[in-house]
Order: sequence, then C-alpha cells, then structure tokens
Amino acid sequence: MEIDFIAIILNLFRPENLLAVVIGSISGIVVGGIPGLTATMAVALLIPVTFSLSPITGLILMGGVYCGAMYGGSIPAILLFTPGTPAAAATALDGYPLSQQGHGGLALRVSVIASFTGGMVSAFLLLLVAQPLAAVSLKFGPAEYFLLALMGLAGVVSLAEEDLVKGLLSGFMGLLVAVIGTDLISGHLRYTMGVRDLYDGVSFMPALIGMFSVTQMMELTGLGSIVKGKVDLKTIKREKMPKGMGKFIAVGTAAGTVVGILPGEGATIAAFISYNFAKQMSKVRHMFGKGNPEGIAAAEAGNNGCVGGSLIPTLTLGIPGNSVAAALLGGLMIHGLIPGPELFTLHGTITYGFILSLFLANIVFLIIGLYFAPYFSKISLTPSAILIPAVSMFAVVGAYSMNNSVFDIWIMLIFAVIGLILGKTGFSTSAVVLGMILGPIAERGFAQALTISDGSASIFFGSTIAWILWGIIALLLFFPIINIIKKARTGKAIIEAEEIVE
Repeated sequence: MEIDFIAIILNLFRPENLLAVVIGSISGIVVGGIPGLTATMAVALLIPVTFSLSPITGLILMGGVYCGAMYGGSIPAILLFTPGTPAAAATALDGYPLSQQGHGGLALRVSVIASFTGGMVSAFLLLLVAQPLAAVSLKFGPAEYFLLALMGLAGVVSLAEEDLVKGLLSGFMGLLVAVIGTDLISGHLRYTMGVRDLYDGVSFMPALIGMFSVTQMMELTGLGSIVKGKVDLKTIKREKMPKGMGKFIAVGTAAGTVVGILPGEGATIAAFISYNFAKQMSKVRHMFGKGNPEGIAAAEAGNNGCVGGSLIPTLTLGIPGNSVAAALLGGLMIHGLIPGPELFTLHGTITYGFILSLFLANIVFLIIGLYFAPYFSKISLTPSAILIPAVSMFAVVGAYSMNNSVFDIWIMLIFAVIGLILGKTGFSTSAVVLGMILGPIAERGFAQALTISDGSASIFFGSTIAWILWGIIALLLFFPIINIIKKARTGKAIIEAEEIVE
C-alpha cells in the first residue's frame, strides 16, 4: 500500500492539528519546567481528553507534550539547580554553574539548540529506519542491559577524578539506596525497616528534588541571589553561541537515540551516558561541573534524542521504549491503532502524520526557547528572599504529586540534608544520583542473565553487542584512570621536592 505524503502533509497542516502541536509543545515546556510534573503524567492525563479528538489530533497533542517536556526540564535545572524532569539532572551539573556566573541565557540557548538537534535527528530516524532499528533493540538481552548499566556506572569514575575514593563511595551510596525495597527476583524485602512506604523502594524524583533543589535553597540562605554581581538584559542577548558544540551535540544525539530504542531504558540514562562521553572527548575536561557548555550540549541532545528513539520499538513492536512511550501506546490503542506493520500501511496517514508532527513540535520549542532565553535567565537574578520560599513550595508540591504521598515529602527533606552534608564534605551528589538510577537496571540484568545461564558468567561475553559494550566500558575507564595516576604522581613529585628543599 503506497503512502500519499502530500495528503499526510495537508492533513497535518489543518488548523486544529497545527493548534494541537503548538498547545502540546507549550504545555510540555510548562510541565517539564515544574519539578514532579513529568511528561509521563501529562501524556497519561491527556488520554481521556483525546476521546473527543480525531486520532491524529490526539496523537499530535501528546507528541507535542512529550517533546516540549523533555526540553522544558532543562530550564529550572539550569537556572535553579532544580531538574524539572529526572533527565535534566545531568544538564544541571554545568548549567547551574553557568547561571551563577551570569551566563544563564547562554546556557539556555545551548540547551534549546542541543534539544532541537537531538529531537530532530531521532525523529528523522523514526521516519526512515524505524523497523530495522527496532530489530536491533530485540537483540539486547539481560546481559546486554547489565553491561549498558555498567557503562553508565563507569561515569562515576569520570565524575570522581578529583577525589576517586569519595567519588566511588558516593556511587556506592547510590547503589545502596537503590536496593532498598522488594527484591524483583526473590520477592524478599530489603532494608525497609518495616516501613510500608519503602516496599517499592525510595521514590527517585523526591530524592532528586531534595538533593538538588532543596539543598541548593539551603545554600542560598546566606546569599542575596544566585548570580554574583549584576547582569543586564542587553548583555544576555549579546552572548554568542560557543564554538565547537557540534561534536558534543552529535555524540549526545547518537547515544540518546540508541538508548531510547532499548525497551525499558530512559532519557535519564541517555543524558548521563552522553555527558560522560562528552567529558572524555573534551579538551577542557577540568571545566566539567564548573560551567562547561559542552556538558549541557551533550546531556540535552542525549535526553531529547530519546524521544524519537523510544517511539521506534513502540510503534513497530508495541514495546514501549520508556514510561512516556508507554502512555502514548495507551493513547494509540484506545483509538484502535495496534502497533506493528499495519500501523505504517493501513493507518499510514495517521502514523506518518504523527511522526511529522514531532518535527513541528521541535521547531515550536526552538522558537520559544531562543526568544525567551534572555527573559528566563532573569529568574536567576531574583532575590533569595523571594526565590527560596517559591522554589521550596514547588519542591514540596512536586515531591507529593508523584505518588500523592506525604512520605515522599519526608524523603525529599531527608535527602536534602544528606545532599547538604555530602556537598560540604566533598562527596559527589551526582555520583549518588547515578548509582540510584543505574543500580536497579544493573541488578535486574545481572540476576536475570545468571538465571538464564545457570550461573555461568560466559553469558556476559556471549554476543557481539556484549563485546562492543565491554570495549566502550574499557575506553570510558581508561582515560579517567590515566589522569588519576598522573595526578597522583605529580602530587608525589611535589611532596618529594618539598622534602628535599626542607
């Protein structure tokens, strides 16, 4: 059955569908910008609304929210060190330091351009080669998922170059938090201390809000505002896009799309893996975590690359790439659209119209992001006396809204104190977060792989994909370890020289 792309484009540009793209994208930016209100929640809440809309209009609306929210999470991450979505946690590592230096507008501009590029490329791949890429994703078994998580955990060493021991301990703390709850294999409770609210584990988003947002508000209590000094709007508007961002956006886009097509993986993992790749490639590695736009470019391209990537297995196989794609799958099936070959043939007008609408959604948030970046950046100039209570209120609402649980507010406060202590003692909160994200994936993949192989470790070396992942892990560990050894030798040489002088 031939697809009439002219009819699809004419249908896409009908007023109600264009309005759905604009409303969906703007709504997504707002949702992504409010901590706790995730894209999954927004898309799921939209499903009943789509009953009264045509299938194509309903899908376009949900796709716009998805695209907008993935970008929107970077705005509070950069300006307030408060990730609007979990995927924006990696963006905050360099985005917030740039805001503190008075370059919030520049950071937002890098973010929106990287987000746009990642989203457009992944949508392009979804349009052209969805079915072959979906077939590749099916070759990932438990062993490959374990190695993928291990590849992400290699980032702990990269984050810990300045103090390896404290960095590794921070990552280990995150892994310990991740095992709290019910063992997925045996069903046994672990470290719940009899608290029923911990049976499902520590809720990640409240913990993230506590360690990033609330901790930062505590540190702001002695300061007048986030930015030291005065920055006017004209200066912000005149800041030019840094050179050399292309390769970091490219690596983030590639990593995000690949991780996105793997069922069950998420944009958060893609963002941290992209960030780690960028750090290894950079000529100014020492600037990462201190306000390097390269880190923002890679992280944002990575989490937005997941948008198109996650829809590849969703539309072709009916296997959601992540939780947002699962909600979109529900919207598809409610309208009688069953994933598979028929979705691209019998219902090709709707499917290809939806895919093409993702391009428009990316253009919408690019225009909004570029135009409003200087104005958004002025949020960081708000006096702390106003900013602290406002952000704290949103943090409490965001933590509660995840599960409508007061217990999650306590989780947020506990992790805020933990984050403050870790920051003051030189430990890495980023490594803790990385351990919390990747711990469950690594444990599940490891246990399932050994169960399949009757306890034989050979399963972790039994495929070409596994060997490729082992090679990437080795490369990611090689350069940080070499740098750590060099620093140790330099420090030892300095000490010996001082002893000789004495």
